[in-house]
Amino acid sequence: MSTPPTLAVGAFFDSVLQAALRQFFERATLDTEVTPSVSSDGRLAIEPSANPAALIIRWFGTRYTLRVPGRWAFTAHEVRLAQSIGAVLAARFSAILNPRVIAERNDLFRGAIEDRYVGAFLDPRPYAIEGRETRADRIASVIEQLRVAALSSYENRPISTGVLLLGTAGDPCRPGAPVPPSAPSYDESLNAIKSLYRLADGVRTVFLANAEGTLLDIIDIERWGLQATRNVTLQVPCAKAYQPHARATLQQGHICAVLSPSREIKLFAEGAELFTFRGASWHLLDLQAKYKLWAEAVGDETLAMRIFQTALDLADNRDGALFALVRDTEAVSQLVAPADRLDLPVTNRVGQPSRRDLLDLLEGRSLTDLDPNVLAALASLDGAIVIDRQGRLLAAGAILRHPPSPDRETDGLVEGARTTAALAASRFGPVLKVSEDGIITFFDRERVWDI
Repeated sequence: MSTPPTLAVGAFFDSVLQAALRQFFERATLDTEVTPSVSSDGRLAIEPSANPAALIIRWFGTRYTLRVPGRWAFTAHEVRLAQSIGAVLAARFSAILNPRVIAERNDLFRGAIEDRYVGAFLDPRPYAIEGRETRADRIASVIEQLRVAALSSYENRPISTGVLLLGTAGDPCRPGAPVPPSAPSYDESLNAIKSLYRLADGVRTVFLANAEGTLLDIIDIERWGLQATRNVTLQVPCAKAYQPHARATLQQGHICAVLSPSREIKLFAEGAELFTFRGASWHLLDLQAKYKLWAEAVGDETLAMRIFQTALDLADNRDGALFALVRDTEAVSQLVAPADRLDLPVTNRVGQPSRRDLLDLLEGRSLTDLDPNVLAALASLDGAIVIDRQGRLLAAGAILRHPPSPDRETDGLVEGARTTAALAASRFGPVLKVSEDGIITFFDRERVWDI
């Protein structure tokens, strides 16, 4: 007996949903359970759970339970992303089974489906099939254009570019300005114009498009953002180079999409960088929730923000670093060799000046006293920065030692790679590791999160 089309299509989308959940929720484990008599209309249901570290999803007769380990429960953005994944798949499911919808909305099947999950997170309206929404997902279209640009070059140089998609019909900084009748749309057809990328480099200048995707202007993103959002400050940390992009999206539903010089696609909305595409996959950054966990572990808001901001800037520049805060200064001797400790006097100085002589210029200083650029330079040295709870600098450029462990056969202390050192140091306090591939990891006796 043949399988009914609805069940066959539902089984396919069931597997697609599982793949999406595993891709975007790497830190979670996924359990499935077949449940009887659940509607197979392609709608997603997220059920409340008494456990904030568990997310229950029902769809196509299957109950999924996502569970996360450790102290970090599901955030509001993660729940919203799960809903966005469901909205995209439900829209495709409805289109396949409805000839009218698939005729009107064949755009639903263009491009990478992961781009559409991200697009639905930022603007769910194109996937409201029951409301007969006919507009295409302009965010997914912009992402596709940036993907093409990332594979291209101009005068043997990688391309970087960007666009600010307005949530309004016109430019709020130029109210009443007419739209040129010959203005093109911001879409893939522009990729044929190579000089396009000279006009908007994505870092200092970006294109400006209205709610319909029509190009309105080329703008200096910092100046435009300051003009559009006077007396409004960012509430979510962001790398210094892209704070103007985040600021430009604080109000009226604007969205900024950038292809960075490192060929990373960045998406800004609601006053923050929300998504980044790197390493061949999308990542939900959730910077506000992650910073909150870090700040709680540090216990000092000023110190926590200074380290976090420096880490964001170093990651954007692809510079590695390691910040270790020691809760008990008595443990420093287990972690740092005496010769690297700035809180201990150096005896028997002989010969030519050494790096330690230079670092002695910082003796007795606090991390919050240092100029941000000096701190960034100090953090980029090989080795780790070690501080106490008050932010006092105990070591810089230090190779951390690993305390003896019953899991090791060797006695004494050994040195290792940055990740191993970070895990060892996290036994004594919170650690922030910055990798040269742009990933930031927070350890506190365990791996807590990645950015």
